[in-house]
Amino acid sequence: MIGALAAIVGASQVSTDPDVLAGRAVDYTGRYRGTAGALVRPGSADEVAAVLRACRDAGAYVTVQGGRTSLVAGTVPERQDVLLSTERLTAIEAVDTVERRVRVGAGATLAAVQRAAGEAGLLFGVDLAARDSATVGGMASTNAGGLRTVRYGNMGEQVIGLDVALPDGTVLRRHSEVRRDNTGYDLTSLFVGAEGTLGVLTALDLRLHPVPAHRVTAVAGFADLDALISVGRRFRDADGIAALELIDARAAVLTAEHLGIAAPVTGAWMLLIELAGDTDHTESLAAALEDADLAAEPAVGMDAVASQRLWQVRESVGEVLGAYGPPLKFDVSLPLAAIPGFAGAAVDLVAGHAPEAIPVLFGHIGEGNLHLNLVRCALDGDAEHALYSAMMALIAEHGGNVSSEHGVGTRKRDYLSMARTEADIAAMRAVKAALDPSGYLNPAVLFG
Repeated sequence: MIGALAAIVGASQVSTDPDVLAGRAVDYTGRYRGTAGALVRPGSADEVAAVLRACRDAGAYVTVQGGRTSLVAGTVPERQDVLLSTERLTAIEAVDTVERRVRVGAGATLAAVQRAAGEAGLLFGVDLAARDSATVGGMASTNAGGLRTVRYGNMGEQVIGLDVALPDGTVLRRHSEVRRDNTGYDLTSLFVGAEGTLGVLTALDLRLHPVPAHRVTAVAGFADLDALISVGRRFRDADGIAALELIDARAAVLTAEHLGIAAPVTGAWMLLIELAGDTDHTESLAAALEDADLAAEPAVGMDAVASQRLWQVRESVGEVLGAYGPPLKFDVSLPLAAIPGFAGAAVDLVAGHAPEAIPVLFGHIGEGNLHLNLVRCALDGDAEHALYSAMMALIAEHGGNVSSEHGVGTRKRDYLSMARTEADIAAMRAVKAALDPSGYLNPAVLFG
């Protein structure tokens, strides 16, 4: 098996070193570990396809890895899998500034795509704090959202074509140069959000956007979460909305303690608002906040330096979450009206299971997408499972979805039925069986 892989990609691109595999078989947080038998790094779509054929014929399981930034252990192998890394698929072609699109390798990082777009006077619509390591192939596989989703949408709305190596070892190349192509099945959409269970993305055509001429950013502090939600509801459909982010006081305290980044306003809750467009939205921002129940005067940034300063607390949260060890993460989507009730109930639930844990809440309030992170949570085994299950049930009780933008991975596969009906799951399994009858590709993900 190893010899066959080496013959496809070259011996230097295959490793069975235990230390290398151990480092690759752990999730982004460091909380979950698996086991792997080999690492292979193809350099082209055809090599990816050949690797898949070899693994299928040998009866080996395959786990696909990009930047390994999954927050639901989506790249953690469970069966001595072959780890198929897309890290060498980093080509970025010339940006088409007329059609505003670019073709990139699945292993290109988000930051690299953003730079290429910026150098061409355009921007890419999805942004994440993990931009330096997250790859666009992985982001498309999970249909990632991020900081700009309220304006530009998730990854699925940016992907307009792709190359994908299928489980049978063939390569599907789905590209179209026209903006409207209503011929047959929308195969591009089928692979976006499939979490690598239906094929390995090797290249993508990405939509790009004009750079707004004007941008204004503000951070407003609130003593009451209901008041913040009211203002958030006002802004999420506002003309020019570019970002709408919630940060709780506990997150602000952590960033101040560990990074020396002070919160720009006071209050138990902060709302970061950014408006952008061809015209200056400063006056409309001020008007929308005029009668809001604020804890203090908002902080406003009207130039790039001031705006970046206001973003620091939000963008630094992820960096400090691991200060007390691997955090326990929950990614939840809720109706806006349910968020205050859920936030209070979640804190009580955590206190009952892990009194020493610090619950930190932040996220993309425009979509009702919250990230609840339990810092200093030492639970494992049955105790962690009990808390995780109870939290999933609490999310469902509040009308939420157990996964908003992180996907299902391995951590949430037991709770898929909370978000999908039996008919939904049966249909997804039928698609999986049609493309991957032996179930060897990403076997731990989604269904398990």
